[in-house]
Amino acid sequence: MDRLQYSAWQYVAEVVPPEELPMLAAHALVDGRDSPALRELAGLQRRSDPAEVRELYVLALRELGIPLPDEETAGRCLLARLAFGLAEGELSPEDVGDGLSMTVAARTREETRFLSVAAEYSEWLGPDELPGWEKELRTAAHSLAATTDLGPSIGCPGCSVRLTD
Repeated sequence: MDRLQYSAWQYVAEVVPPEELPMLAAHALVDGRDSPALRELAGLQRRSDPAEVRELYVLALRELGIPLPDEETAGRCLLARLAFGLAEGELSPEDVGDGLSMTVAARTREETRFLSVAAEYSEWLGPDELPGWEKELRTAAHSLAATTDLGPSIGCPGCSVRLTD
Protein backbone atom coordinates (compact mmCIF):
# COMPACT_ATOMS: atom_id res chain seq x y z
CA MET A 1 0.00 0.00 0.00
CA ASP A 2 1.13 3.53 -0.68
CA ARG A 3 2.31 5.04 2.61
CA LEU A 4 1.17 8.54 1.61
CA GLN A 5 -2.35 7.30 0.93
CA TYR A 6 -2.44 5.48 4.28
CA SER A 7 -1.10 8.58 6.01
CA ALA A 8 -4.24 10.47 4.93
CA TRP A 9 -6.27 8.08 7.10
CA GLN A 10 -3.81 8.45 9.99
CA TYR A 11 -3.83 12.24 9.60
CA VAL A 12 -7.61 12.47 9.87
CA ALA A 13 -7.60 10.03 12.81
CA GLU A 14 -4.96 12.26 14.45
CA VAL A 15 -2.35 9.55 14.93
CA VAL A 16 0.37 11.13 12.81
CA PRO A 17 1.81 14.31 14.36
CA PRO A 18 2.72 17.25 12.11
CA GLU A 19 6.44 16.90 12.87
CA GLU A 20 6.45 13.50 11.12
CA LEU A 21 4.89 14.80 7.90
CA PRO A 22 8.08 16.26 6.33
CA MET A 23 9.85 12.88 6.61
CA LEU A 24 6.74 11.15 5.30
CA ALA A 25 6.83 13.49 2.31
CA ALA A 26 10.53 12.69 1.74
CA HIS A 27 9.74 8.97 1.75
CA ALA A 28 6.87 9.57 -0.68
CA LEU A 29 9.28 11.30 -3.06
CA VAL A 30 11.62 8.31 -2.83
CA ASP A 31 8.61 6.06 -3.52
CA GLY A 32 8.04 7.95 -6.79
CA ARG A 33 5.31 10.41 -5.76
CA ASP A 34 5.93 14.02 -6.76
CA SER A 35 4.20 17.38 -6.58
CA PRO A 36 5.34 20.93 -5.82
CA ALA A 37 3.78 20.94 -2.34
CA LEU A 38 5.20 17.49 -1.56
CA ARG A 39 8.72 18.67 -2.44
CA GLU A 40 8.27 21.78 -0.30
CA LEU A 41 6.93 19.74 2.60
CA ALA A 42 9.84 17.29 2.36
CA GLY A 43 12.23 20.22 2.71
CA LEU A 44 10.76 21.47 5.98
CA GLN A 45 12.40 20.85 9.34
CA ARG A 46 10.65 18.72 11.99
CA ARG A 47 10.24 21.82 14.14
CA SER A 48 8.52 23.86 11.43
CA ASP A 49 5.27 25.66 12.15
CA PRO A 50 2.62 22.92 12.52
CA ALA A 51 0.02 25.01 10.70
CA GLU A 52 2.33 25.42 7.69
CA VAL A 53 3.14 21.70 7.74
CA ARG A 54 -0.53 20.73 7.81
CA GLU A 55 -1.39 23.17 5.04
CA LEU A 56 1.37 21.84 2.78
CA TYR A 57 0.44 18.25 3.56
CA VAL A 58 -3.20 18.74 2.62
CA LEU A 59 -2.17 20.65 -0.51
CA ALA A 60 0.24 17.84 -1.49
CA LEU A 61 -2.51 15.27 -1.08
CA ARG A 62 -4.83 17.37 -3.22
CA GLU A 63 -2.14 17.78 -5.92
CA LEU A 64 -1.64 14.02 -5.94
CA GLY A 65 -5.36 13.23 -6.06
CA ILE A 66 -5.45 11.58 -2.64
CA PRO A 67 -8.71 12.40 -0.86
CA LEU A 68 -8.99 12.93 2.88
CA PRO A 69 -11.66 10.64 4.35
CA ASP A 70 -14.30 11.72 6.82
CA GLU A 71 -13.41 11.27 10.51
CA GLU A 72 -15.71 8.33 11.20
CA THR A 73 -14.51 6.30 8.25
CA ALA A 74 -10.86 7.09 8.97
CA GLY A 75 -11.29 6.09 12.62
CA ARG A 76 -13.08 2.84 11.76
CA CYS A 77 -10.45 1.95 9.15
CA LEU A 78 -7.67 2.65 11.62
CA LEU A 79 -9.38 0.40 14.16
CA ALA A 80 -9.81 -2.38 11.57
CA ARG A 81 -6.19 -2.02 10.49
CA LEU A 82 -5.04 -2.42 14.09
CA ALA A 83 -7.22 -5.53 14.45
CA PHE A 84 -5.87 -7.05 11.21
CA GLY A 85 -2.30 -6.21 12.26
CA LEU A 86 -2.74 -7.98 15.58
CA ALA A 87 -4.63 -10.93 14.08
CA GLU A 88 -1.90 -11.42 11.46
CA GLY A 89 0.91 -11.12 14.02
CA GLU A 90 2.29 -7.90 12.56
CA LEU A 91 1.49 -5.83 15.65
CA SER A 92 1.85 -6.62 19.32
CA PRO A 93 -1.00 -6.01 21.76
CA GLU A 94 0.99 -3.07 23.13
CA ASP A 95 1.31 -1.63 19.59
CA VAL A 96 -2.47 -1.74 19.33
CA GLY A 97 -2.93 0.01 22.67
CA ASP A 98 -0.40 2.65 21.69
CA GLY A 99 -1.92 3.06 18.19
CA LEU A 100 -5.34 4.17 19.34
CA SER A 101 -6.42 7.76 18.94
CA MET A 102 -9.25 9.80 20.35
CA THR A 103 -10.92 9.84 16.93
CA VAL A 104 -11.13 6.08 16.49
CA ALA A 105 -14.75 5.21 15.89
CA ALA A 106 -16.71 2.02 16.37
CA ARG A 107 -20.03 1.23 14.72
CA THR A 108 -20.41 -2.55 14.92
CA ARG A 109 -20.51 -4.80 17.96
CA GLU A 110 -17.09 -6.29 17.02
CA GLU A 111 -15.52 -2.84 16.54
CA THR A 112 -16.91 -1.69 19.88
CA ARG A 113 -15.60 -4.78 21.66
CA PHE A 114 -12.12 -4.49 20.12
CA LEU A 115 -11.95 -0.77 20.92
CA SER A 116 -13.15 -1.34 24.47
CA VAL A 117 -10.55 -4.01 25.18
CA ALA A 118 -7.74 -2.10 23.42
CA ALA A 119 -8.54 1.05 25.38
CA GLU A 120 -7.93 -0.84 28.62
CA TYR A 121 -4.21 -1.02 27.81
CA SER A 122 -1.99 0.89 30.16
CA GLU A 123 1.65 0.72 31.07
CA TRP A 124 0.31 0.23 34.57
CA LEU A 125 -1.21 -3.17 33.81
CA GLY A 126 0.40 -5.60 36.20
CA PRO A 127 2.29 -8.68 35.05
CA ASP A 128 -0.57 -10.85 36.28
CA GLU A 129 -3.15 -8.80 34.31
CA LEU A 130 -1.27 -8.51 31.00
CA PRO A 131 -1.69 -12.10 29.69
CA GLY A 132 -5.46 -12.01 30.22
CA TRP A 133 -5.74 -8.62 28.52
CA GLU A 134 -3.61 -9.80 25.57
CA LYS A 135 -5.73 -12.94 25.12
CA GLU A 136 -8.96 -10.93 25.25
CA LEU A 137 -7.56 -8.39 22.76
CA ARG A 138 -6.45 -11.11 20.32
CA THR A 139 -9.88 -12.74 20.51
CA ALA A 140 -11.57 -9.40 19.83
CA ALA A 141 -9.14 -8.69 16.95
CA HIS A 142 -9.85 -12.02 15.27
CA SER A 143 -13.58 -11.47 15.65
CA LEU A 144 -13.37 -8.00 14.10
CA ALA A 145 -11.08 -9.16 11.28
CA ALA A 146 -13.49 -11.98 10.44
CA THR A 147 -16.62 -9.83 10.38
CA THR A 148 -15.64 -6.34 9.23
CA ASP A 149 -17.20 -4.75 6.17
CA LEU A 150 -14.23 -2.39 5.92
CA GLY A 151 -11.67 -2.92 3.25
CA PRO A 152 -10.67 -1.89 -0.26
CA SER A 153 -14.28 -1.93 -1.46
CA ILE A 154 -15.00 1.27 0.49
CA GLY A 155 -11.60 2.76 -0.16
CA CYS A 156 -10.13 1.88 3.21
CA PRO A 157 -6.51 1.36 2.26
CA GLY A 158 -4.92 -1.56 4.00
CA CYS A 159 -7.79 -2.62 6.22
CA SER A 160 -7.65 -6.10 4.77
CA VAL A 161 -4.10 -6.27 3.46
CA ARG A 162 -0.79 -6.87 5.17
CA LEU A 163 0.81 -3.99 7.04
CA THR A 164 4.16 -4.68 5.46
CA ASP A 165 3.19 -3.62 1.91
